[in-house]
Amino acid sequence: MAKFLVLLGDNKGAKTVLIKMITKYPESYKGHKMLAKIYEKEGGMRKAIDEYVKLVDIKGNDYKSYFKIADLLNELGQKNEAIQILENLMKNKPDSYDGSILLGELLCEQERFKEAERVYQEALKYRPTDFDLYYNLGITYTMLSEFQMAKEMYEKAADINHKAYGAHYSLGQIAFIQGDLDVAEKYFEHSLYGELESKAYYQLAKIYVQKGEKDIAINFLNKAIEIEPELLELANKEKVFEKIREHITVSVKMENEAPEEDELEEEGLKKTLSLEKRARAYLESTNVLVRDISENTLKLKTEKKVDEIIQNQLQKEEPKDQENQKELGSG
Repeated sequence: MAKFLVLLGDNKGAKTVLIKMITKYPESYKGHKMLAKIYEKEGGMRKAIDEYVKLVDIKGNDYKSYFKIADLLNELGQKNEAIQILENLMKNKPDSYDGSILLGELLCEQERFKEAERVYQEALKYRPTDFDLYYNLGITYTMLSEFQMAKEMYEKAADINHKAYGAHYSLGQIAFIQGDLDVAEKYFEHSLYGELESKAYYQLAKIYVQKGEKDIAINFLNKAIEIEPELLELANKEKVFEKIREHITVSVKMENEAPEEDELEEEGLKKTLSLEKRARAYLESTNVLVRDISENTLKLKTEKKVDEIIQNQLQKEEPKDQENQKELGSG
């Protein structure tokens, strides 16, 4: 009867029937399960959780319901409770793929990257050719600044899915950090065919600036801004484009000013950024940092060399000055 009422769209009538049934038969697994699904569909997450808890009480090895409890707690923003449930789930069912993915994501959200790494590595034992696990590990190692390990994970993900443009883009960023411009160029070129086209052009522009191929860099930078106008503001700030900035020909009208950082905090926008985007941003900031360090190192080396030349010249001139003083003294 409850199923029939659901088919008719009468969820209220179905709930009434089911509540009567589970009151009379409190151990009815099917009754609690159907009621849980109706509550979930209606958005009554807390009531749905209560029903899923009863399902686990009735059938202790109902790991799907166990996962559902964690998933709904996550949707309600009760992250710590969700993590606790998932950790218990993984102890009892270590091959739970959905549990591994959600637990890893929640741990990464809390910046518990080492714990997330262990979760993903454990899951690989059961799914050694899974794209998402390798890709998530690449992100996790990125946030741990273990770029060589991140590179290996992204490479494995890209081998599994050749259209994984995000993996290729991240590999390009890592190659850029490591100073291998040719490899970085190859990966960014592959990323041009996906949703990261504008950002790939932007990175290629940086590479050609460093290679001294100014015209190609200008062309790529203009293409990037044409596709994603917001990149103009970034290009105007980046030191690497200092010499070609005047050649930006794309006319961009920015309708809204970018919100201040504290406004972003208030709106909670930072929390809504996916971990994938955070990892890319982290690689980008690392890239800028490495480039600045390299420039400063070169500058220091140049200054040191100039100091050495001046000191050598002074040392050569010193004996002459001493001889001249002796001659004057004897005179």
